[in-house]
Amino acid sequence: MASNTQKASNSPKSGSAKSSSEKSQDAIALLTADHKAVKALFKKFDELVEQEDADEQKAELVEQICNELTIHAQIEEEIFYPALRESIDDDALMDEADVEHASAKELIGQLESMSPGDDHYDAKVVVLGEYIDHHVKEEEGEMFEKARKADVDTAALGAELAERKAELKTEMGLEDDEAESAAALKRSGDLAKGGNGGKKPASRSGR
Repeated sequence: MASNTQKASNSPKSGSAKSSSEKSQDAIALLTADHKAVKALFKKFDELVEQEDADEQKAELVEQICNELTIHAQIEEEIFYPALRESIDDDALMDEADVEHASAKELIGQLESMSPGDDHYDAKVVVLGEYIDHHVKEEEGEMFEKARKADVDTAALGAELAERKAELKTEMGLEDDEAESAAALKRSGDLAKGGNGGKKPASRSGR
């Protein structure tokens, strides 16, 4: 996979569905933006936990959280992690990241088969958020710093990551996911403030 990364800067793939903002991001900027987006979704879920009649908003947020994390983990495992393994010479750090991904995926799989109101549903979302928070701190505090110091072409990697992310969103039927996530966050915020929580969100096809 790392060898493919080396070719990215010389022979960019045509037909990419990347947005202009993704094109300008290097790998670290793209992944950090993903972290912030998911953190915002978890924060909104925390606000909904104490609200009544919020099951539909919870389900929508959790679906988005699971989709975002699934895509994020896949592009890291396919592209970013292999390139870093070759460059930073820290197999222990990379192995820990793989194990953390596996733990998160297990919870994601459980949540995808559950509904709000199921036993331990809220607790599993909270624990998933804690897993991700810990993982993000290690990535941004250690892994990204080592990538910056090593000979890693983060611009080429960023292009590959953005293209693969767009492909996965298309495969999952999430082309309009960013706009939909923003709308869901607004609905959740309105509910937490006692606003239009009674309104049923539009149905979502995806998973």
